[in-house]
Amino acid sequence: MPYTRVTLKAFGGPENLELETVGDLSEPREGEVRVRVLVTSAAFTDVMIRKGMYPDVKDKPPFTPGYDMVGIVEATGPDVVRFKPGDRVADLTTIGAYAEYICLPEDRLTRVPDGVSEVDALGMILSAVTPFQMLTRVAKMTAGQTMLIHGAGGAVGTAMLQLARDSGITAFGTDVAAKHGLIHSLGATPIDADAPEAALIEATGGGVDAVFDPLGGESLARSLHALKPGGMLVAFGFQNEVLGRGGSIPMDFVKLKLWDWLPNGHVTAFYSIGAMRRKHPDWFREDLATLFGMLAEGRFDPVVAEVLPLAQVRDAHQRVEAGTVAGKLVLRVSNP
Repeated sequence: MPYTRVTLKAFGGPENLELETVGDLSEPREGEVRVRVLVTSAAFTDVMIRKGMYPDVKDKPPFTPGYDMVGIVEATGPDVVRFKPGDRVADLTTIGAYAEYICLPEDRLTRVPDGVSEVDALGMILSAVTPFQMLTRVAKMTAGQTMLIHGAGGAVGTAMLQLARDSGITAFGTDVAAKHGLIHSLGATPIDADAPEAALIEATGGGVDAVFDPLGGESLARSLHALKPGGMLVAFGFQNEVLGRGGSIPMDFVKLKLWDWLPNGHVTAFYSIGAMRRKHPDWFREDLATLFGMLAEGRFDPVVAEVLPLAQVRDAHQRVEAGTVAGKLVLRVSNP
């Protein structure tokens, strides 16, 4: 049976993403299930992969992008015991989710609870596990502490602010003025996106216990100086270099390592959801299940900017790269 997928023909701009119809479906192998993908997303991580700048992806075009997905099990291979056809499942695929069908090992999948929509569930996989692990596994923050995140109006940022509010952590977030109302509605104090070090320190009342920086480049220095003594800087992206705004991925790693040796009591870390999952696969499953529970309990409300059909994948990537998306941009692949 033919099916539809998006293929990245070459590293570069959104014009290299092509929607195409391909031949027969692959059959799931031993321990695998075939999933009919309902929704995936356009995230900045997908932009990095499209440009060939994401360290965790070694594949060369042509391949099908798509970092996360929620779908329905359609067929099972030999020895599959955890899932059956009709079960709703979620996974952090890294690549491959921009397709109507994908085969995945059953031990990678997490069951989606009844009563949770596939769009809301999608908002948990990359966009919520990332801040949840940075808060709990990396920075180990507790109630009463303070934090700052750059790009607070995006998918990861809005999830981080909700998690901070739920945990009793005082949050500050930088972003463009158009997203300040959203940041405030999530219980955080908005700050101008380009605020210098002095403005960050003043706005946060003397600095914070942790800063989460997806920008890299020159932003890392201002983030470091916005910390209280003994605070932690967690870098988790390289948006400035990807967008041609300066910075160097190798140099960013070097700076973080060197700053750890400075006698200021500050601690630095780099977070990658892929690296964390490879090292602690059980943590990913536990944390995603915890977030699904929070979603079912009404403690979390994913901020969804819009749901677009997969055919508009180029437009979705352009909008994410431009930084105009408030919350998560979802791509509808198929209907339930």
